[in-house]
Amino acid sequence: MSIEQRKLDHVRYALELPITGSTGFSDLSFVHRALPESDLADVSLATSVGGLDLSSPILLNAMTGGAGPTEAINRKLAELAKHSGIAMAVGSQRAALKDPALCSTYSVVREVNPNGIIIGNLGAGATVEDAERAVEMIGADLLHLHLNVAQELTMPEGDRSFSDLLEKIQRVVEGVSVPVIVKEVGNGMSIETYRMLADIGVQAVDVAGRGGTNFVAIENQRRSGRQFQHLESWGQTTAVSLLEAQDFVNTFDLIGSGGVQHAHDAAKCLALGAKMVGLAGAVLRPLMEHGVEYATELVDHLHSELRAILTLQGCRKVGELAQRPLIVRGETAEWCRLRGLRLEPLARRGL
Repeated sequence: MSIEQRKLDHVRYALELPITGSTGFSDLSFVHRALPESDLADVSLATSVGGLDLSSPILLNAMTGGAGPTEAINRKLAELAKHSGIAMAVGSQRAALKDPALCSTYSVVREVNPNGIIIGNLGAGATVEDAERAVEMIGADLLHLHLNVAQELTMPEGDRSFSDLLEKIQRVVEGVSVPVIVKEVGNGMSIETYRMLADIGVQAVDVAGRGGTNFVAIENQRRSGRQFQHLESWGQTTAVSLLEAQDFVNTFDLIGSGGVQHAHDAAKCLALGAKMVGLAGAVLRPLMEHGVEYATELVDHLHSELRAILTLQGCRKVGELAQRPLIVRGETAEWCRLRGLRLEPLARRGL
């Protein structure tokens, strides 16, 4: 099967398959401040990632590219990003590196949004040369290197060798011209992974936890034989992935993604130290069904609701949410207990 057909399959199943499983966000609760001592007008959503200043913490996360029809999708996503003033990331650019005729399916985003923050995307096994080509293709400000081992093992034509990925990531981090974000694709991350990435100087990490678009489920739909059904629930939720990252909030610029549906989810990511919050399916579906104007209204509403939450918590800046108490309960709390992650300091922040 061609890479183009695989890309089309990914978009098709991402839109068709239901979202299943928990993100863990329901186990997280803010402590209401009846006297927030704040004004909505004073709230700023500005943040920074990889040394770049951003007017919003919301990111249109890596979705597509690499097949003819995906050019129109990326055009719409770029229009949405431009109108909403948010950053966006393209899907894996590997297809265009193999076939330059597909470059336009990615470069369209820079054509539509010449001044926006755009993130390139390649697998973690990419060479420095390929990484630089991907950056040049779209004038990228940052570069995703994605970790998708579970997806590759489920994919009929996927990779089967992963023993030297860390060394390859380090080469790109040290050799490419833009800051690198190492990201998962829906199975989350752990302390062990964060420690390895910190040791090689990675600047930013997107936890991409379980609970959103499920690429193992997508690849299972593409398998002609028996499915790897039990791998569809593999990995850590987004909430757990961010909690596992608490010792690294001053090491990386954290990005929270994986099943983020609305401003309340986004605020919980920010409260756990994320500087940016990625959305994919929650935006792609309404964009494809109702168009750019409707999707822009959704993002505008998300911004408005996020400002309201910041006001309720007495925050003027998004980074201040990470100083507010957060209660962790349920399965997420049990995971943290068994992993030796202390939750009382989170619950008592500011006291």
